[in-house]
Amino acid sequence: MENIVLKIPYGMRDFLPDEAKEKRLIENKIAELFSKWGYKEVVTPTMEYLDTLMFGANRADESRLIKFVAKDNRTIALRHEMTTPIARLAAMRFKDSPLPLKLSYISGVYRNAEIQKGRQCEFYQAGVELIGSQSAAADAEIIALAVYGILAAGIKNFKVSIGRVDFVKGIMEQYRIPSDVAENLQQVMERRNLVEYEKIIDSLEISAEGKAALKEIPYLKGNGEILNRARNMALNEQSRYAIERLTEVYSILEAYEVSEYISFDLGILRDMNYYTGVVFEAYTAGLGFPLCGGGRYDRLLSDFGRPLPAIGFAIGIERILLAKEREGNSDKDKSTGIYIAYAEGKLKEAIAKAKELRLAGKIICLALQAENEEQAKLYGGENGFDEVVYLK
Repeated sequence: MENIVLKIPYGMRDFLPDEAKEKRLIENKIAELFSKWGYKEVVTPTMEYLDTLMFGANRADESRLIKFVAKDNRTIALRHEMTTPIARLAAMRFKDSPLPLKLSYISGVYRNAEIQKGRQCEFYQAGVELIGSQSAAADAEIIALAVYGILAAGIKNFKVSIGRVDFVKGIMEQYRIPSDVAENLQQVMERRNLVEYEKIIDSLEISAEGKAALKEIPYLKGNGEILNRARNMALNEQSRYAIERLTEVYSILEAYEVSEYISFDLGILRDMNYYTGVVFEAYTAGLGFPLCGGGRYDRLLSDFGRPLPAIGFAIGIERILLAKEREGNSDKDKSTGIYIAYAEGKLKEAIAKAKELRLAGKIICLALQAENEEQAKLYGGENGFDEVVYLK
């Protein structure tokens, strides 16, 4: 019975007091930042109808969803990400709102997954969605806000890598890669399996120039000079537009004074069936997965009956916590406050003292029964209080 009752489900975790406190501090800092940038917080249901989550351009992998049967016999599922619920919300509840919509969230999401460090079945994300603008300024604002969000969380050493899915699509189209082969190449590139990627390219019946161009894509990484190399490869309108748009976005990011955190990686694809333009991921040393990811998804709102361009990102809260731990710069507040104890008949005085100190911003733990001074000091020491106040 103890083995059943005292365990928690696979992929879930407890946050102990210090961990929960640091998590809340980070979330509060990010929430304050989002608000200052004009993003209004929304809260959506933890569960959605399965049909909603499986709908359209952001169609979920059903095997990754945690599902239930509702009273009406319809299947519902825990949300596996926040963009789809917010797209539903925008189409349903913001029909008459002026554009663009700027919405934010800090929420738990749930996925069936193989767990490892930084990846759980239940995890927390902070993010924004900017709906109703196709401009380069919108792309740049979202990327800049992601940078400032990571900085607000306390991470100093990181890079945001930016790419464009339409650049890769354009290169594949200019060499007439069949759609099934293009999809296979995209999937292999997403997994960063460069051996398999080059093997597929070598098997194609295209020019040596085409093979060389395709093989170069995963290595188009670095500063703004990479865009010049990519521009020379871009022979059709789609891929040329992608590079010109990245150049424009980078110029705006320089005005935001975040260019030191920006690099380019034109091999970043994420989900090419979902994302339509710019995509980006934030990485820090020692973490084998991104702190943050996002991009432009201009088709999703159309699936909900309201065709609008959109772009957003999500920051992984647990990943931030893990990165800070590895950097050794956790924000754990070592202060544990003041313990107020009292002799017989002094409870009301102790309550008044606790109120006074709490109003002064102190953390106060009030004893729940009278005790002698020696007992108070022993309890205060064992529980790590900064100070013991004893009322005689």
